[in-house]
Amino acid sequence: MASREARKPRILIAGGGVAGLVLALAAKRRGFEVRVFEKDLSAVRGEGQYRGPIILHGNALAVLAAIDPDVARQVLAAACVTGDRLNGLADGITGDWFIKIDLLTPARKKGLPLTRSICRMTLQDILLKAIGSDTVYNRSKVVDFREHQNKVTVILGDGREYEGDVLVGADGIWSKVRAKLFGWQDAQYSNYTCYSGSVDYVPSYISTVGYRVFVGFNQYFVACDIGCGKMQWYGFHKEPPGSADPPTGKRKRLLELYEGWCSEVVALISRTSESMILRRDLYDRDMIYTWGRGRITLVGDAAHAMQPALGQSGCMAIEDCYQLVLELEKAYVKCDCHDKHADEIALAIASFHRYERKRILRVGIVHAVTRMAARMSSTYRPYLDFGPGCLSFLTNLRIPNPAIYGAQFVVGHIIMPIVMTWMLNGHG
Repeated sequence: MASREARKPRILIAGGGVAGLVLALAAKRRGFEVRVFEKDLSAVRGEGQYRGPIILHGNALAVLAAIDPDVARQVLAAACVTGDRLNGLADGITGDWFIKIDLLTPARKKGLPLTRSICRMTLQDILLKAIGSDTVYNRSKVVDFREHQNKVTVILGDGREYEGDVLVGADGIWSKVRAKLFGWQDAQYSNYTCYSGSVDYVPSYISTVGYRVFVGFNQYFVACDIGCGKMQWYGFHKEPPGSADPPTGKRKRLLELYEGWCSEVVALISRTSESMILRRDLYDRDMIYTWGRGRITLVGDAAHAMQPALGQSGCMAIEDCYQLVLELEKAYVKCDCHDKHADEIALAIASFHRYERKRILRVGIVHAVTRMAARMSSTYRPYLDFGPGCLSFLTNLRIPNPAIYGAQFVVGHIIMPIVMTWMLNGHG
């Protein structure tokens, strides 16, 4: 029988964060019917309040341009360019550079946009306007689903039900869709809590430094230019989950934790008002190598939640969305439709399998490197520690740690250039 064009499926998306909205945009631009269900789209929602701006590297920006050039132009115009300045790791005590990462050269060689930072709410607003308000159902949290022979039904927290052909879980690290697919599994605590703050402050180094990680032992500190005369910072400290702040407040505690650190770190904390300092414990998940079943699959943090150490978590989610829509489009454009229901199931399963196969290796490598980078940032000891005993006096002599300087050469001059170039190489 000659092949004919198949009806493109209705895609149900659980979650209206960055991943869910990018997936909806990509799907609508290719003629799919889409419904997005989000528990809270308000500007004070947890993601926007606690996670601060999102870093978009050239690989993610190139994907946005492929999905919708006009949306990409709006994002580029609203974002702050950081990839044209120095980025990398510095000693938290002295402020001296440990590793400088060149984001400019790889982007130029590949013809990619430069790395930028953008407010999550600004990015969300751009995506929402492009998608259309009729596509996104606010105050609509997906808590369960049922898969049938010829459809899938999502069940919302208030009891409402909606039917579609496929379901994509884009509902983050605590995904209900993932839990229903594979059973509930606890997320893995990173051993770190994260303080974050935004401050109206233009430091003297703003023209030369875009993004800097100040490394230390059992803690590290990140500072990033977010444009409009503002800086965003994050302070990571090793401690048990659920720890409480003292009555004196977060800022006072941070100044105590980072006492003796370089002036760049202390200035950012000191200039931030108490009300602008937020805190959350950091979790990620171990990689899994099956993301779906039948008519259901996962994207972004729902599939592969990772720590924020390299700024690639959101970028990987954007790549996921584009690859998934490409695979669905390939499958549904033309098919031999002998049995409508059987063919639709087969098409969905084949599309999801191809999507997983093309994404898992790349995401798995980024996930592993991200964990490695987070560990390296918080185990930095530039000088030998001889511990207690008869040699303890040698610790005060600040003898350079050869392991640190060996790592500096290997990581800074060999591993990071290769990894950053590869990550910026597009969604593959």
